[in-house]
Order: sequence, then structure tokens, then C-alpha cells
Amino acid sequence: MLVNLVVNAIAFYVVAYLIPGVEIAGWEALLVVAVVWGIMAMLVRPLLVLLTLPVNIATLGLFTFVINALLLMLTARLVPGFEIVSFWVALLAAVMLSLVNMVLSRIR
Repeated sequence: MLVNLVVNAIAFYVVAYLIPGVEIAGWEALLVVAVVWGIMAMLVRPLLVLLTLPVNIATLGLFTFVINALLLMLTARLVPGFEIVSFWVALLAAVMLSLVNMVLSRIR
């Protein structure tokens, strides 16, 4: 669980560095974002994926990026010091976050 927290924190740092419109105020905010994201990924995302299963099947799983973007926007509202300027930036951040997480999980 601690490894996932560190991987998520690194992934969010990379995403905030690469994508204009995603801002993280400092290390404290980065850690809080990683924790909140981990909780949302465990509790909220599976429920949303299940509720949107027909759409997800029709889009061959690409709707999951939309769900992740919405969860990123919710995380930005909940965590002070974490800001995403628009839905499209959140969608790009969701795709980039998935790619960075994939690379980081291959490394560990």
C-alpha cells in the first residue's frame, strides 16, 4: 500500500510537471492528492465503472478515462493546493497518469 502511495505521488508529480493547467502547491499537497486519489480509486471508481458498464463496453474501455478525469476534478475540489483548470486538462491528465503509472509499475 505504501508503494502504491509513492508510485501515485511520483505519477502526479510527473503529470503536474508535464501538463500545463495541473498545479500542485507543494509536497504536502502532493501526498494528500496521492492518498485521496488512492481512496477514490479503491472506493468510488469501481462503482462508477460498474454503473457505466454499457458505455464503457461500447467505447472499448475508453470511457474509463472520462471517469478518471471526473475523479481528478473531484480530487482537485477536495484537496487544497491541487488545481486542474478544465475538464479537457483533466482528461489529458487522466491519460498521462495512466501511462506514467503503467511505466512506474513495470519498473517496480
